[in-house]
Amino acid sequence: MAARSLASLTISFGLVSVPVKIYTTVQSGTGVPFHFIHKNCGSRLRQQYFCIKEDVPVERSEMIKGFEFSKDQYVTFEPEELKELEEKGSGAVEITEFVPANRIDPIYYEKAYYVAPDKRGEKPYALLAESMRKTGRCALARWAARGKQYLVQLRAVEDGIIMQQLRYSDEVRPISDIDIERGEVKPAELELAIKLIDQISEDEFHPEKYEDAVKDRIESAIEEKVEGKEISVSPSVEEGGAGGATVIDLMEALRGSLGKVSRPKAAGAAPASATGSAAATGKSERKPPKRAVSAAPAEKRAKAGRK
Repeated sequence: MAARSLASLTISFGLVSVPVKIYTTVQSGTGVPFHFIHKNCGSRLRQQYFCIKEDVPVERSEMIKGFEFSKDQYVTFEPEELKELEEKGSGAVEITEFVPANRIDPIYYEKAYYVAPDKRGEKPYALLAESMRKTGRCALARWAARGKQYLVQLRAVEDGIIMQQLRYSDEVRPISDIDIERGEVKPAELELAIKLIDQISEDEFHPEKYEDAVKDRIESAIEEKVEGKEISVSPSVEEGGAGGATVIDLMEALRGSLGKVSRPKAAGAAPASATGSAAATGKSERKPPKRAVSAAPAEKRAKAGRK
């Protein structure tokens, strides 16, 4: 299925305008959706808001937003007042500066979008992408959408441009806020650690090697429950134990690790003797869990047979 664009925008590059469309980078339907169910009758639950003072449910039409400036004291805003404070979207992504592509710490990264040229935007799009590749720089820009103003990065990749939403500086906690004790690193320990790193190093990141094992277990459990099977529950195990962290000999642990560690295999890789597409691609033939089918028709047939 062809991807659908989320919005049409215009990238301002000096006096050059680049008409583009943006697309999500995330596959839809990749999670396992759960709902809250009433344990007694099996019905879906509906969320309600209650007034703390009057202990009564409150409809959304009776709600306004407030900011607590002191203990139990609020300044409130009507929806119209908040609407007036919102950023007016113009569909423009205004480039403000170019910086070296490797100078932005990934800690600032948030949501990412694919950017593709819109009608009559192929040439300026290609020009912007190629100029960023040649200079090794990325663009920083402002983008207004959904009533907010976002700081975004435009960076060129092999096949196009990615727009990366960034966090503002006041949203990121500095690492200096964390109390990190300095440990002494001995030369012999450092040498063994580097050997260990070299032993399990790769020149490229291959995401297909890794798979969400928890999601696989949940989907398998859903299938079993749909088929009416019981799920065995393992006894809980306390983490860490009462004695706290185990004291180890660092040198012995490093020596013992050399030669014993191995690279992760491709997720879902088939055995060497396997045939078919799964073995050829190295990917598992995992299917999403089937939805439960109502048992009512079967019950009716059973009753009819007893008559």
